[in-house]
Amino acid sequence: MARSLWTGSLSFGLVNVPVSVLSAVRDLDLHFRQLHAEDAAPIDVQRWCSKEDVEVPYEEITHSYELDDGGEVIVTDEDLEAVEPRKTRTIDIEQFVEEADVDPVYFDHPYFLVPASDDDGALRAYRLLVDVMASTERAALGRFVMRAKEYLAIVRSRDGALVLTTMLFADEVRDPSDVDAPTGRQAKPTSKQLDAAVAVIEELSTAWEPERHEDCYRKRLEQVIERKRKGETVKAPKAEDEPEPAPDLMEALERTLAELK
Repeated sequence: MARSLWTGSLSFGLVNVPVSVLSAVRDLDLHFRQLHAEDAAPIDVQRWCSKEDVEVPYEEITHSYELDDGGEVIVTDEDLEAVEPRKTRTIDIEQFVEEADVDPVYFDHPYFLVPASDDDGALRAYRLLVDVMASTERAALGRFVMRAKEYLAIVRSRDGALVLTTMLFADEVRDPSDVDAPTGRQAKPTSKQLDAAVAVIEELSTAWEPERHEDCYRKRLEQVIERKRKGETVKAPKAEDEPEPAPDLMEALERTLAELK
């Protein structure tokens, strides 16, 4: 059972639903320790003063912010405490929006929201919110404080439970105009190319089944560790040549469609 990371209430208007926040993802990455290659001794990380050439204890460390002109501003722990958000135990819902209108590019980290009380009224309020949000296809936008940081979050109904996802703020997401992508009439495809591309997409289209997609890198890494455990030697495979862009886009689309069929 996942451990609760935060407990409080989901609040909108005069309605308060006691909830707990649980992480919706598991860390399945393989983690390594850093060792000295010559004697396999663990590596210690030390905080070192570059001026005095001595180790600095944690309580003597402060912070600085580098300015555009190369100067810096010293920021102490007390300064940081002055701007910390007011710690509350409430997810304050500010508005409800059409779930389909929210661009997933703003999504950050997912959590489950589960009832934090066995009280019949609390469970009924939780189930009511799940069912109403599912039937109306609405999502709730709000804010809450966890671990001394304020988050913008979206709450949605998913398979009979509430899911909370922390979100990026608008100024954290780059505008498409900031990247070098062709627009307008630049490299505009022909109608024939569009039709062929649509046909390829239709052939590759299927129902979304997340179980079909596995972390192939993690599996290969596990195999390497198992082989090393057995004393085997592991050699990196030869690098494959990068595919060249098709000289004739229409021909490439037609050949792809023929192979798919």
